Amino acid sequence: MSVSSDPAPANNRFPTAALQAMDAAHHLHPFTDHKALSAEGSRVIVKAEGSTLTDSEGNRILDGMSGLWCVNVGYGRDRLAEAAYAQMKELPYYNAFFKTTTEPAARLSEKLSEITPEGLERVFFANSGSEAVDTMIRLFRHFWLLEGKPEKQVLIGRMYGYHGSTMAAASLCGMSAMHAQAHLPLPGFEHVMQPDHYHLGLDGESAADFGLRAAKAFEDRILAIGPERVAAVVAEPIQGAGGVIIPPETYFPEVQRICRKHDVLLVADEVICGFGRTGQWWGSDTFGISPDLMTMAKGLSSGYLPISALMVGARVSKTLVEEGGEFFHGFTYSGHPVACAVALENIAIMEEEGLVERAGHEIGPYLQDGLRSLADHRIVGEVRGVGMIGAVELIRDKDGPVFFEPEGDVGTRCRDHCFANGLVMRAVRDVMVIAPPLVATRTEVDQMIDRARRAFDATALDLGL
Repeated sequence: MSVSSDPAPANNRFPTAALQAMDAAHHLHPFTDHKALSAEGSRVIVKAEGSTLTDSEGNRILDGMSGLWCVNVGYGRDRLAEAAYAQMKELPYYNAFFKTTTEPAARLSEKLSEITPEGLERVFFANSGSEAVDTMIRLFRHFWLLEGKPEKQVLIGRMYGYHGSTMAAASLCGMSAMHAQAHLPLPGFEHVMQPDHYHLGLDGESAADFGLRAAKAFEDRILAIGPERVAAVVAEPIQGAGGVIIPPETYFPEVQRICRKHDVLLVADEVICGFGRTGQWWGSDTFGISPDLMTMAKGLSSGYLPISALMVGARVSKTLVEEGGEFFHGFTYSGHPVACAVALENIAIMEEEGLVERAGHEIGPYLQDGLRSLADHRIVGEVRGVGMIGAVELIRDKDGPVFFEPEGDVGTRCRDHCFANGLVMRAVRDVMVIAPPLVATRTEVDQMIDRARRAFDATALDLGL
């Protein structure tokens, strides 16, 4: 691996080969071809600081993906470890059942109501984005029953939308590969086109006109199903795992108008976009969305502990509280006091250090300038991004553009070259995605861009281009 190396960390008690053997024999990884992984051997990460990972061989790797879009405040934050330790010493666990709460859960619920978009006043805690999405589905179906409209059950998502990996959340996803393996989607889930002007725009169609056309796909589907049967539209402000699909400015205002017209709830999935990723606290702030419900996870604790949440707006929460009776839903670890304490400290760090503002006005624009500098590369098509999230389309020919076939092979090849050059970038089909920690320095951004270019060079050389 052509990256800087340090001696293997002292806390690595087992040789790399032994850990790889244990892993291959017993560990089933998410989204992984296990036969291929067993042949290659897992990469063992043993330490991290700031934006840099260290593996068991002492190789230092720039994490251009913030783990999985989540380590917003960077690695190695003593304050978060200390917050967890202090809470574990005081109260390591108690549940939110039996008419009971804890101080961290109560304080975090109030804090989230303060920093989320206006009107989102109550919160249900869970442990992952998938659980928050499942909670949303359970909750809105209960809401429409209480409203006397039990037939309003259908959810509409988008192609390449990603909302999690449980049966219900995966059904809401617009990922055909996930559906094919589990006989999904379940009944009651529909999907419309994604707002991807680069791939789906017509010849001569402006981004603004395309945005209106993409939004109209929701209205066409609502009318085809029947507004009396459609419960909610669910959308990520930016489709992160779908390839960083950034909608035109005209898109979400029109989607919101359509939802209000047909009495359909609008849900913003902020699991990736939330907590400063777009240069504002929420992708909803960036795109002018006023959601009825909002899911969040990842950046809530910067990935230091599992925690997620569903924010519920006044219209829905009023009915649930005043007319709903017992809500038969919950998790053992809902509002876990240690996770809530870490989330509170994480938010405090973001506020004290101005990390959201930095992502919007300093390091975010610097990252976007760096990404745009890659546009001249032989195999680079569109470069796009907002704040601390971006994507680079790999293409065979800029004239057209002409995309690679079969889709995904070149992206995977390029991802491997990124790792070999000491950079984590994610390949989504043939789109190279980046989302560094909000604390990344300009020097680190420069290094990420330089290493990405070298990976693109190596990929083009592999392809004879």
